[in-house]
Amino acid sequence: MGLRINTNVEAINVHKSLVKTSRNLADSMRKLSSGYRITSAKDDASGFAVSNTLKANIASLKVAHQNASEAQSMLQIADGAYNKIYDILVRMKELATQAASGQTDQTQLTTEFQRLQAEITRIANSTKYYRTDQLLIGGTFANNPLTFQIGQTNGADFQLGILLATATAEALGVGSGTININDATNARSAMDAIDTAISSINQYMSNVGAYQNRLQYTMENLEVSIENFSSSESTIRDVDMAYEATNFTKLQILQQSGIAMLAQANMAPQQVLRLLQG
Repeated sequence: MGLRINTNVEAINVHKSLVKTSRNLADSMRKLSSGYRITSAKDDASGFAVSNTLKANIASLKVAHQNASEAQSMLQIADGAYNKIYDILVRMKELATQAASGQTDQTQLTTEFQRLQAEITRIANSTKYYRTDQLLIGGTFANNPLTFQIGQTNGADFQLGILLATATAEALGVGSGTININDATNARSAMDAIDTAISSINQYMSNVGAYQNRLQYTMENLEVSIENFSSSESTIRDVDMAYEATNFTKLQILQQSGIAMLAQANMAPQQVLRLLQG
């Protein structure tokens, strides 16, 4: 090997290796500090794209789970209203039964009966969710489905339409213009109408319960999907901390060795002085 002063080839080679080691060490530090194996597209272009897609799906699924929870809350409000209307119908049945005997003062019975009819409609028309114009069991929303997005993709399989029935007194067939208990004959007819209304309200509550059960399964499925998507995304993006810590230690040693060898390589041209001094 010749001795040269102007070009220290050994130092250049050592410097090249040291720069590469320092770059890899910086990458390792970035991975350890962030916890990610992929921090940019240059780390793994294909994995970066797949990971970002999974990450977007996870975020969408979380919102879909929230949507399903909101649908559950809405159904609970509707169920509470239906239950109270059912209680009122039961009381109306008691009054009609009492009036049907023809042996009591109809005036007091009629007054309470009429007020209960009005209360049914008032409850139906005042049962809302978060929007003041969104009546659940009376008015604008009843008999018109409300669609909830319960998946990460646009499509019928990722949406749920909830349809609630109108439960005003008129819709149930027990309105003031339909039945009364002014006399025993009308009271007996009212009993039949109230029985039909009770049957209808029971069906409405069963329908709400079916929606609630379906949404519960939907939410559980979303939770499983979020877990599985998160696991897949983590497998692609997250760094193996144990492996990377070992790699980081190795790179530190290589960097220290490279610095030492660069110092030795830089001293090599000084050997030429011995020739000149001889």
